[in-house]
Amino acid sequence: MGINSTEVAYGFGQMGSGFVDDTGAFTPPTGKVIVAVQFISDSTITTLTAVNDGDEAYFGTGTQTANNGANSEAIDSGNTFPAGVTVFGRYSALTLATGSAIAYFGH
Repeated sequence: MGINSTEVAYGFGQMGSGFVDDTGAFTPPTGKVIVAVQFISDSTITTLTAVNDGDEAYFGTGTQTANNGANSEAIDSGNTFPAGVTVFGRYSALTLATGSAIAYFGH
């Protein structure tokens, strides 16, 4: 029998999702963050803003910190994410340069 844990549900995108297929800035609903981005078609990103809320760090388009690990690079529109790839983290904003994606929400 499994455990019904809201902590797990909130952390892994079971609080809804949004579809993105244009170049407008996408932000999650108030009180939520993007916890995963699944690319539906080959995509490039203009903005992927990481939420740095403690010792954790998530890659994104911003300046990488020591918490991102040695030699971690910021992503830019020259990096293509193939269809079917999913990235996980905690993000406050997503803007695609090309392609389409589903953004999953959590706390």
